[in-house]
Amino acid sequence: MKIIPAFLSILIIVSCASGKENIKENTFTGSTPADAIVKSFLGIPLPDSIDFIRWKLVLQDNRYQIQCNYGIGKPNTDGFIEGGKKIELNGVLKKENNYYLLQNTGKTLKLAELNADLLHLLDADNNLLVGNGGWSYTFNNITPSVTDQININPKQTALTDSMAFQGRTPCKVPGIIRPGVECYKLKWYAVLYADAAKNQPGTYRILGTPWRKEGGITGNWNIITGKDGRIIYRLNDEKGNGFLYLLKLDENILVFTDADGKLLVGDEDFSYTLNRELILQ
Repeated sequence: MKIIPAFLSILIIVSCASGKENIKENTFTGSTPADAIVKSFLGIPLPDSIDFIRWKLVLQDNRYQIQCNYGIGKPNTDGFIEGGKKIELNGVLKKENNYYLLQNTGKTLKLAELNADLLHLLDADNNLLVGNGGWSYTFNNITPSVTDQININPKQTALTDSMAFQGRTPCKVPGIIRPGVECYKLKWYAVLYADAAKNQPGTYRILGTPWRKEGGITGNWNIITGKDGRIIYRLNDEKGNGFLYLLKLDENILVFTDADGKLLVGDEDFSYTLNRELILQ
């Protein structure tokens, strides 16, 4: 009879362990600007001056946890003046198709699941939030699978005479930084020129870290149709070979991929996202 209690004890232990294994947990990180919708959700006063917010976002079944550090960036460092301020939140998580809804005291923050590795914050109209030259609104999975999957598939619209995109990324854009060369981040400012009348791509000019001494780099670019009809802006070198691949998420957001179409995944400081420079009227 002593065998039965022992067996039950083992069964309970195994069941508890299995329950823990069944909990689905994903952790994302990233640094973003502080749009009003983000400040409101986090409870940050709208007048507060903030350079950026560094996030740790844990999604676990129907719950989320947020840890944020924010403030004015300390020059020549990756931190904040006086250490910045900290926020911790947790609450109810809902998922609707490819959207995550984070709820906090009557407020909702929505993110688009670009794929299993990348999330992107949305505005009140479900548009991808547009970052700036320093930071984007993309979150990065800390254990990425590095996949070519994408849940957004916009259509190509009419080209304008020029489109300027900016941002800062980690250093692992393929073919840009030679192995062994020390690099913390890459700054980008890319202008894509087009023949608007013919709706045809033309030339590009890129200013940024890799070509600072040369005063930038120029060449031709074209639009290629990738897997599932996705739109990729391919920037070609002087020999006409593609050397940069930018996947279009919408008119204002591009993300770097490798030559095989796999989306690059960033870290807690920077994402592989370029934001369109919006001219305010």
